[in-house]
Amino acid sequence: MQQYSPSQAARLLGVSRDTARRWANTGRIPAHWGRRGGMDRPLIDGRHLAAFAVSLAQAASGDETTAPASARNSFPGIITAVRLGDVSAQVEIQAGPHRVVSLLTRESVEEKGLEVGMRATARVNSSSVHLDVT
Repeated sequence: MQQYSPSQAARLLGVSRDTARRWANTGRIPAHWGRRGGMDRPLIDGRHLAAFAVSLAQAASGDETTAPASARNSFPGIITAVRLGDVSAQVEIQAGPHRVVSLLTRESVEEKGLEVGMRATARVNSSSVHLDVT
């Protein structure tokens, strides 16, 4: 399972590092203490972060202060759902307040090893979305 530091989570959620650290320290984002980079620090499991990203976006869905994004933008975020069909697959990414859904072949999802909790960037170009897994 991929784990994230509060700083990494902040980038994926579109909030400041201080906000993400505070949320992890107060339990708003489920975190546990683990060793990373030779130090004990809070770590957030990818699945917990994915679920939190969705709930945060749903809570903010009525917020009209979010500016619309250009279709040429990249949307760094976290994979929140992977649905596999016989031939095709659907991958959902929560990128800050944006939910991006991409339709891919099942084979490409399996080759990339896409799973909930992984970081990914949705690149929107015209009518297609390209995923860069980081």
